[in-house]
Amino acid sequence: MFKALCQSLCLALPLTAGAQAASVVFLNPGLSNETFWTSYTRFMQAAADELGMDLRVEYSERRADVVMKQARAALDGPQRPDYLVLVNEQYVAPEIMRLSQGTGVKLLLVNNGLTAGQARRVAAQPDKYAMPLGTLTTNDEQAGFQMLHEMVAQLPKGEGTLDLLAFSGVKTTPASQRREDGMRRALADFPQVRLRQVVYGGWSRERAYEQAQLLLQRYPDTRLVWSANDEMAFGAMQAFEEAGRKPGRDVVFSAVNSSSEALRARIDGRLSVLMGGHFTLGGWAMVMLHDDARGLAFARDGGGDYSLPVLQSIDQAKARRWLKRLDLADYGVDFKAYSAVGHPPSYRYPFLTSPVEY
Repeated sequence: MFKALCQSLCLALPLTAGAQAASVVFLNPGLSNETFWTSYTRFMQAAADELGMDLRVEYSERRADVVMKQARAALDGPQRPDYLVLVNEQYVAPEIMRLSQGTGVKLLLVNNGLTAGQARRVAAQPDKYAMPLGTLTTNDEQAGFQMLHEMVAQLPKGEGTLDLLAFSGVKTTPASQRREDGMRRALADFPQVRLRQVVYGGWSRERAYEQAQLLLQRYPDTRLVWSANDEMAFGAMQAFEEAGRKPGRDVVFSAVNSSSEALRARIDGRLSVLMGGHFTLGGWAMVMLHDDARGLAFARDGGGDYSLPVLQSIDQAKARRWLKRLDLADYGVDFKAYSAVGHPPSYRYPFLTSPVEY
């Protein structure tokens, strides 16, 4: 017991002046001007700054060839990072795991973990791949499910058949697939809802706008428009508005993301349902990597693959609060307060089990 107490006290001590900060490279799969991924980086950087970590972010501009080039540069360069954080967007993770084998760089998957097929292939050749510390994903399937439930609740009961259009993201993105799966699961609860078509808008406002123009001609009685992100929702919304359909009155729109534009649309009622908060995942990853670097193993609870309930429903009151938080450099979050350093071994990160209110 005395030994454990001494270890706990030592871990709680601050790093000495000569100690080197833990270094992290994040391979950001998004566009460098994409609101979600830039806000994700900003929250992640705020955590790194407060926790005394060295973070470098590389944007791949949604190109798999670019992210692979960035991964090779990080792993083969003269100054390898302590940690490489990556997203299994466009299924790039296994190849980066292969490249990481023997480098000593610790891997962490965020947002999109391995698919079931990828996991089987990796497990069949364990010596070929560097196994990640773990995976942090979000509650995407539940969010997709909850969105449709909240959308139907916006309409009066007894309206009869309700036509639904769904704008999913990208087929090669597990998070997109999970949100769509949740929406499809919710359909079983609403026999009056008729899913007319699912289209893949590639997270793009322009593409969703063009798709919605065609879909409106095909399904003019659409009352529900479910979207896997805010950009596609706004693209579809533009097409409906140009056709004389008023969002929030004639058509119920939903979206995922908590950009300032989405929050304002939720406040003014153009978005009837909004799920957001998953941009925080990278920040919580930094907290856990900070602790790992201090000797508190990432998966010390025996887990490693965590689904965080960061996606939450945003009503108008919460949207107003979050808009104010966007003006704060650190979103008003005390990241050190969530660290396990100085806590007993039984400590469990609060963000693993419930949404963090901010």
